[in-house]
Amino acid sequence: MNKSQIIKELNFKAIRSSGAGGQHVNKVSSKVELTFDFENSDSLSENEKNILRIKLHSKLTKEKNLILFCDETRSQHRNKELVIKRFLELLRTNLIRNKKRKPTKPTKASIKRKAENKKRTSDKKSLRKKPKLD
Repeated sequence: MNKSQIIKELNFKAIRSSGAGGQHVNKVSSKVELTFDFENSDSLSENEKNILRIKLHSKLTKEKNLILFCDETRSQHRNKELVIKRFLELLRTNLIRNKKRKPTKPTKASIKRKAENKKRTSDKKSLRKKPKLD
């Protein structure tokens, strides 16, 4: 995954941000929409595309485009930086392979400790019973 090549493939669109803000908000398009068509991306391998297709299926459009928005600040440039950062983080976290779990056996000491603890608990509970009068 080459960051600079992926960033070149991103499409940006500036939109008017919603919410309160006064006179200035109606004139300025500070909200940024990032669109990434990873199906036609040259910077991702087929394996990476398959992984992303599975992991990000709920975030994709019908055309298999990933769309992210950012309207956290009043600056369009800052919003663009934030959405790129968020996009790269999303790719990075979803392309990480989980390590395969190596099954382990409990140690002899832990088995012994568990048996002793069970015996102690059993004795404690048996002392709570009423004594038998035979």
